[in-house]
Order: sequence, then structure tokens, then C-alpha cells
Amino acid sequence: MTAVSPPSDGSELPLQAEAFLVHLTVEKGRSPLTLQAYRRDLRRYVAFLAERGCAVEDAGPTDVEAFAASLRSAGLATSSQARTLVAVRSLHRYLAAEELVAEDPTVDLEAPRRTASLPKALPVGDVLALLDAVAAPGVDPGAPLRLRDAALLELLYGTGVRVSEACGVRFGDLDLDAGLLRVLGKRDRERIVPLVRPVVAALATYLDRGRPEIVADAQRRGGIARDAADAVFLGVRGGRLSRQAVWEVIRRRGVEAGLDPVVLSPHVLRHSCATHLLDGGADLRTVQELLGHASISTTQLYTKVANERLVAAFRAAHPRATVRST
Repeated sequence: MTAVSPPSDGSELPLQAEAFLVHLTVEKGRSPLTLQAYRRDLRRYVAFLAERGCAVEDAGPTDVEAFAASLRSAGLATSSQARTLVAVRSLHRYLAAEELVAEDPTVDLEAPRRTASLPKALPVGDVLALLDAVAAPGVDPGAPLRLRDAALLELLYGTGVRVSEACGVRFGDLDLDAGLLRVLGKRDRERIVPLVRPVVAALATYLDRGRPEIVADAQRRGGIARDAADAVFLGVRGGRLSRQAVWEVIRRRGVEAGLDPVVLSPHVLRHSCATHLLDGGADLRTVQELLGHASISTTQLYTKVANERLVAAFRAAHPRATVRST
């Protein structure tokens, strides 16, 4: 069996694959991140075929099945296998539809079954400890980066926005007087999210006292990036705050709060927001709209988390739950 070895980022794809990616961009409106993932997965596939002396247009069912087997033998997670095979199947369907090949070799390809992973949510007390730690009086409360981090964490937990959505917030998206945020989500779907008072207060303080100092410091370094002029959240060098930087903020502030940084991430705060909303009585449709889920089935995962916690609490507390049969 041929081993899977993804080519370097500098390798090029065949013209047919490049045409397919253009199709995804122009006709399907896929995001740059999605295209990046497709390109990476197709490079892996093309490299595998090249090792077998086969071109994409000549690949048959046996080649595709061998590639799928190689993904399994490489120890990739089921979700990674499934994502890669989606890219391969989509490519071959495109080639067949455009009549660039006689038939689609992936027609009978079975994708690995994904096991629905339950989202992990922090206890309410841990979230509050995180938020209190970053805004704690006496811990350099006026530092611009601390004000930024406090606003960022309040926004992530208070609205459940994705990390990419938080990084993309612009001045025109905020209406602090009305307590509303316009979010541009996946596939450019727009939604309006309400802002609770702590979020509004943290953002107002940061925009009034924190961001101007970050901008002034960046100007002394050479100015802020052109595409970051209207960005709400800035990095220390004056550019738009990156997703990687947000991860680091959460981990660092979590350590200050005495929390385990391993369990902290922007997605965990998003999960926590959704779970705590449902625990508080919000209905599924409301949470779906707030979080920007395309399908209600995604939101329903949170009800499983709540149900499991309810069962565990019942078994731990009810006298009859611990009675053993003789």
C-alpha cells in the first residue's frame, strides 16, 4: 500500500484541479479558508496518484479506494479522512459534469462515518473567573491590551461568535447604543446578535481608552495596517487581530484565572455560550440563529450535553439512583 505523503505548499495542482478551485470560487462562492483546505487535500491526493504513476483524469475506482485506505493507515482522524474524501469526490464529480472524463470513479466510494463529538462547555463559574481575572482591579487595569482582551473575551462568551467573526468585527458592525452587533458568518451569511451590558461596557471602555493607545503605539512603530483601519480588535503591531493571537489571549488569561489552558479555546467559549443559553431556558431555534448554525441539527448537539449533565446530576443526587439490587 502506498503511503500518504502530502506535497509541500509550493507544489502545483494539475490544470483540471485548478479549474475546479476556480469553479468553487466563482460559481459556488466558497470562502478563502475553504479553498485553502480543498487545495491542501487535493495536493495530498495528487501526490498519492503521482506515486502510483497515475494522473487525476486517469484515476479509477481502485486508485480512489487505495487513497482512502492510505488515509486510514496514516492514522488520520475520521473527520480529516472524511473532509479529504469530500474534496476528492467533488473534484471528480466536477470533471465528469464538465465531460473532462468519461465517468466518476468516486460513485461507489464510501466516506468514513463520523462520530458526532459532543461540544465541551466550561462551568459557568470557570467562565466568570476568566472574565473577572482579565478585568480584575489592581492587575494593570488600564493597560490597553488588557482592555482589549477583556472586551474580546466578553464578546466571545457573550455572543458565541466564531473566532474568525470576532477578528472581522468592524466599527460599522457595532451599535453600542442599541446593544447590537452585525456578524458576517460562513458563506457571507449575515446575522444580528444582541449585546448584553457587560459586553457593551467592555467594548466601550476598550474603544475609548484601549484601542487609541494601541493605535498611537503602532503609529510610532510605522502605522497601522491599511486593512485594519476600521478593525475593532488590533494586535500590538497595529494589524487586525489574528485567530492565532486570540487563542494565545485566551490561554494566557486563563492561566491568570487559575484555569487549565489545555481546555481553553475560542470554540470552547462559543460552546459554553450555547450550552449556558439552553440551560437558562433559551429554545433551540433562538440559539441556532444567534450562533449562525446553518442546520438545527448542529445546535441539537448542545441538548445532548445538557441531557448528559442532567442524568449525571440525577444519578449523583437521587437516593434511589445509588440503591443496588440484591
